[in-house]
Amino acid sequence: MSKNFRRVGAALFATLTATALVACSSEQAPSDAGSDGGDAAAATDTIVLGFSQVGAESGWRAANTKSIQDTLTAENGFELKFSDAQQKQENQIQAIRSYIQQGVDVIAFSPVVETGWDAVLQEAKAANIPVILTDRAVDSTDDTLYESFIGSDFVLEGQMAGEWAVEQYDGEGYKAVELQGTTGAAPMIDRQQGFADAIAGSDIEVIDSQTGNFTRTEGKQVMEGFLQKYDDIDLVFAHNDDMGLGAIEAIEAAGKVPGEDIKIITVDAVKDGMQALADGKINYIVECNPLLGPDLAEIAKKVIAGEEVPKRIVVKDEAFDQEAAKEALPDRQY
Repeated sequence: MSKNFRRVGAALFATLTATALVACSSEQAPSDAGSDGGDAAAATDTIVLGFSQVGAESGWRAANTKSIQDTLTAENGFELKFSDAQQKQENQIQAIRSYIQQGVDVIAFSPVVETGWDAVLQEAKAANIPVILTDRAVDSTDDTLYESFIGSDFVLEGQMAGEWAVEQYDGEGYKAVELQGTTGAAPMIDRQQGFADAIAGSDIEVIDSQTGNFTRTEGKQVMEGFLQKYDDIDLVFAHNDDMGLGAIEAIEAAGKVPGEDIKIITVDAVKDGMQALADGKINYIVECNPLLGPDLAEIAKKVIAGEEVPKRIVVKDEAFDQEAAKEALPDRQY
């Protein structure tokens, strides 16, 4: 429990535990308000939450940001302080330290990379400010530095993609290339591992891998390089839809037909990707649900109320072929 809420005492605790855990999140930089702002928020039962987002690198990230901003509103009992790290760890560390100085009640963030967080998380712990991880985990031997992780099982996502590839293409001697996410990021590491584990023992061979930083532009650039280097690519595994969509542009520019001449498997299932799947340009998509705002709000309220929360909350993800994409698209939220 944060220092601001402890000052209010038992009366506030009773109020918070009796409050229903409602859910359902204009980007703004952290304000310069000091700890007095946190005291005022506590006095009105408002939870001041500082959130540091990775960036705005993809359609998935935009949907994730919107979910958080649409959920953590004054009407839902929150004051949200939001910052965009622009995919730089140093920006996130700076934002977290700013939130500590401001005396927020909870800090949440989606880490750019897995490692290098212990020092700043120790600072938050020393200030009695609980930390919640969303989307991406951290690689730390001290799990007391954060209250909970909310997100998908990235290894499972890679496995689902690889298992489908084996079901469809094993025995055909497919040569695959891999468009990886940001180097050192949890989804990049885990999706690569899951895919490799799933295709082990098959005759599908990954002949090259390179990071496209989860962006459409870099995905296209990397795919252009692969097409110049190899003339026998049968399959692309992209760690997110945006890189897969970039690969489609490169494949079409090379005079080949995406989804036919070169098969494409991606992860995320945002609308642009799902439309490409429905159109036959992508062959299979494993979902990674970005709508984490409601879960974050619920866990933040429980942490502030002094309740125990699960250390790891895994979001359920689905997978889609072309027909499933056509069925899902009309009601797709992201």
